[in-house]
Amino acid sequence: MSQPFSLQPLLELMQNRADEATRQLGQLIAAEQNARSRLQMLEQYRAEYADRLRDAIAQGMTRPVLANYQDFLARIDEAIGQQTAVVRQSESNTSHGQQHWKEQNTRLKAIDTLAVRHETRERQLEEKRAQKILDEFSARKYARGDTKADD
Repeated sequence: MSQPFSLQPLLELMQNRADEATRQLGQLIAAEQNARSRLQMLEQYRAEYADRLRDAIAQGMTRPVLANYQDFLARIDEAIGQQTAVVRQSESNTSHGQQHWKEQNTRLKAIDTLAVRHETRERQLEEKRAQKILDEFSARKYARGDTKADD
């Protein structure tokens, strides 16, 4: 009879941790993509607004209107700066999440390797037991003189 893998609870725990790390990494990657998308949208909006300002300057405008354009561009630039910081933080979080995911999977693979070795060892023991039983059966049969050849 084969013995159960004594580290099975640990294997299951490591599988759960690896699954959780995978889920978290997926969330971090999604958050990073979202932050990049927002940054790209702000940069595109700023470029469009700067084009409008150039067009308005070419057509002529009053100082208060120019000041409003410049003030709004400054606020967009500030938002871009803040979003750039969010993207950098998100990149850092994703990097840490990737490292955590790698560590969890390395640990899982180590325990899984032990489980595979255990299964192999148990299978070999079972095969030896079965061979021993066959050998004993053959030895008894031979000892009784039941060695007729079937023609």
